[in-house]
Amino acid sequence: MAATRALPAGFGELEVLAVGTVLLMEALSGISLNGLTIFSFCKTPDLRTPSNLLVLSLALADTGISLNALVAAVSSLLRRWPHGSEGCQVHGFQGFATALASICGSAAIAWGRYHHYCTRRQLAWDTAIPLVLFVWLSSAFWASLPLMGWGHYDYEPVGTCCTLDYSRGDRNFISFLFTMAFFNFLVPLFITHTSYQFMEQKFSRSGHLPVPALVAKTMPTINAINYALHREMVCRGTWQCLSPQKSKKDRTQ
Repeated sequence: MAATRALPAGFGELEVLAVGTVLLMEALSGISLNGLTIFSFCKTPDLRTPSNLLVLSLALADTGISLNALVAAVSSLLRRWPHGSEGCQVHGFQGFATALASICGSAAIAWGRYHHYCTRRQLAWDTAIPLVLFVWLSSAFWASLPLMGWGHYDYEPVGTCCTLDYSRGDRNFISFLFTMAFFNFLVPLFITHTSYQFMEQKFSRSGHLPVPALVAKTMPTINAINYALHREMVCRGTWQCLSPQKSKKDRTQ
């Protein structure tokens, strides 16, 4: 592959510019909201709990997705991919690894909420830490397989960012796609759906239903709003971080 890549046939500069603008808006909103979650966790002692460690892990994954989108946005605004073939492989790996970590992290949070609400036991550090490590190591493992020949990273149709080459129809890629999809999409989806279903059944019997509806949680901005910014403790921690004088006064009382 060449060091730079011209726009493919069928795509005009205006279309690529529009793609870059949308990616830039998504990247900045994702980085801002998830960065606020990470900052709150690091600065507010009340937030450093095993349950919120799962939220932190998801925020880090979604920040990684947003950074990947930021690179794609800059390339789209430049109307070319300036990082060469090696940069394409790195970009594909980083984006795929953080996307898998986001999906599996959402499933981990769902299981954590099931554990909290249905067993009435707080999530322990010796459970949360291995769970987070498993999410990231598993995601890195699956994302590294295309670099080793099972699957393949290549330019997306617009030609200004890189991801899995879904246009391939050979046996190598089909076997990777179905195996990867089973372990990284179907299994997390089953865990998420089952966890929320059990919680819904439990709260329906008790007459209380504080669990929100299950929605697609693949967008970093949606994840930040749904898992972090809507939680009372995270909102309180964010306010303390943004109002240091007030939080200092509260601690002295």
